[in-house]
Amino acid sequence: MDSTWINAPAKINLGLDVVRRREDGYHEVKMIMQSIRLFDRLTLKKTRTPGISLTTNLHFLPVNEDNLVYKSARLLMEEFGITEGLSIFLDKRIPVAAGMAGGSTDAASCMLAMNRLFHLGLSLEELKTRGVTLGADIPYCLQKGTALSEGIGEILSPLPAAPDCYVLIAKPGFHVSTKFVYSNLVLDENTVHPDIDKMLDCIQNRDLHGLCHNMANILETVTIPAHPDIALIKQTMMENGALGALMSGSGPTVFGIYEDRKEAMRAKEICRSLPCRCFVYVTDFYR
Repeated sequence: MDSTWINAPAKINLGLDVVRRREDGYHEVKMIMQSIRLFDRLTLKKTRTPGISLTTNLHFLPVNEDNLVYKSARLLMEEFGITEGLSIFLDKRIPVAAGMAGGSTDAASCMLAMNRLFHLGLSLEELKTRGVTLGADIPYCLQKGTALSEGIGEILSPLPAAPDCYVLIAKPGFHVSTKFVYSNLVLDENTVHPDIDKMLDCIQNRDLHGLCHNMANILETVTIPAHPDIALIKQTMMENGALGALMSGSGPTVFGIYEDRKEAMRAKEICRSLPCRCFVYVTDFYR
């Protein structure tokens, strides 16, 4: 086999809590992660020319060591002494800097594809051990599905599949700095934390309404005051049939959960007309 391709699914956070800030500067989190059917696609080919050649459909993306895909490929090539060249084409469909782990899922998928292409024989756990050195979300993006994420994001516990539903994604036309959000997050005795354990119970009982009622993201306390359009998107979804709406990650993407696809599609058109000019997409969970 001289070439292969792989889909890299986006993720959303059904719940996100920050437990504490550690002395090393990292934040300990407790999150419910869910992959969705919105994909980037990577195509990998062996070449006779040594080294890594990365190209993409988006001209503004880096194609050198500043790209996590490049870093993940280099990590495995150096460890296993791969002397053949590697050409990677990244067809980017997940919005950039959207709080949906686009870069991490691309890196994870590159590692999975290389493991197959070069017959490296690495287990999923062995890939996770290597992936976390590049980014805290990469182990989850290797595992996918529904999972509880703890520590800095690297401690993963698989969960039963979340209840079936439709997901409306709306990413407004601005970016949010993750560093800014975490730097301005206040954690003190007055902080109201999401009830992640209640959400876990709802998933276990396949209670979609209860899950949506308890969805919460502590990072909204920073991102929404800085970007009020996020609150407008959430309100628009809730007024148009969503069982629940939440910001994913540090933002700015908002997702709404729907039982009825027609309602989700109708809300999609309404969100498309908002002044913040959203990228909108209706999908479902990726199992």
